[in-house]
Amino acid sequence: MIESVDPGTGGLDPRERRIIDAVEASLPQVTEAAVAEIWRQVPGYAASPDPGLRGEVAAHIAAIFRVFLVTVAEHRPVRTSDFPFTVENASHRVRQGVSLSDFLQAFRLSQLILWEGMLEIVRDDTTMREAVLSLVSKLMQVIEVGSSVAAEAYVEAQHLQLAERDRVRRDLLEDLLARRDVSPGSKRAMLRSVGLDSAARLVVASAVLVQPLTGDQTMHGAVDVVRRAIGGQHRGLIMVRQEEVIAVSPMPAPGLRSLVTDLREAVGQLARQGAELAVGISTVHSGPAKVPDAYTEACVARDALNGEPGVLALPMLSSFDYLMLRDDEIAHRLIRAPLRRFVEDDRARGGALVTTLMEYIACDLNAKIAAQRLHLHVNTAYYRLERIAERTGCDLRSLADIQELLIAVRLLSGRRRPSALPGT
Repeated sequence: MIESVDPGTGGLDPRERRIIDAVEASLPQVTEAAVAEIWRQVPGYAASPDPGLRGEVAAHIAAIFRVFLVTVAEHRPVRTSDFPFTVENASHRVRQGVSLSDFLQAFRLSQLILWEGMLEIVRDDTTMREAVLSLVSKLMQVIEVGSSVAAEAYVEAQHLQLAERDRVRRDLLEDLLARRDVSPGSKRAMLRSVGLDSAARLVVASAVLVQPLTGDQTMHGAVDVVRRAIGGQHRGLIMVRQEEVIAVSPMPAPGLRSLVTDLREAVGQLARQGAELAVGISTVHSGPAKVPDAYTEACVARDALNGEPGVLALPMLSSFDYLMLRDDEIAHRLIRAPLRRFVEDDRARGGALVTTLMEYIACDLNAKIAAQRLHLHVNTAYYRLERIAERTGCDLRSLADIQELLIAVRLLSGRRRPSALPGT
């Protein structure tokens, strides 16, 4: 801390010496006036819940005032080394949630109060006014150098805080995925702060790039877009893990469909920027302990996109649709040869029969409605259905035969995720 001004220091006009001595004598009152003005004018200070903030600010202001007094008394320029205490104070303001603009405004405001205090000292003495004006340049130096030190210290402290938060997020995500207990402390506090307490209903999303990024694009840019879609900086846990974006998100109040809609918009925005993502979303689970299970589901949904961009949410599928996502070698071998030949031959010819069959099923086995939706004459639809029955040996009025045909088409279609699936 800078010591009191030595009254024996030379190099000063006697009138300047009188002003400096008067300022030092009134330092407690000027400091308190500066603190009161900061609390009146700067929102970040008045809104802070930290009970120790006011005392810290008073000590910081007093130290800055002493820099002014000492440098004037020693008749020397202000140096950055005169503000070692500002570095520590900047770090404290970052932790206390005071913004950089508020921090700098408070710094400058305190110097204004000091200047007004000096003017008050010479208010009734016209012979002293010229002397006080000679001190303006020194006060401006304090403001200029001190503000630069404050800004640089604040930005460095902010970067350190962000780096520490990223480390805690990364470690927390690894703990959740590994099903490790989250011990009390910074990790558990972060869980609460992002809406993932023990009773939270949550989903997990997994996203990977469909194509490599180009230019100066990074996966961290994708994280920012996904974070905004999920609900902002302080909702959910979203990190890049190797080449994958993983998001653990509490359920939004409007429901899962709103989350899926927002994520689709985010994926569309990224695609327009040249970053195409395949995103899978798990079913809804209760509590952070279920994150590993939810993550497994999210990966299943993501892989079911089969290398295509988009968003696939498991809760928006039927159980049958989900079963068809699981590409199983045994299931392929169980497909009867006539059904296999039908699907593969029709696909090679453009897929008209399979398209008619799928629309017929979607219309609850009503050929007339299917024909209308396909813009076909009803006789054409009946003809195609007869051809399907002949080639497969299936009765298209039999639920068992229809189900077997549907499974064969899904498994042999060349894609695990048919485009007609709801929610895809």
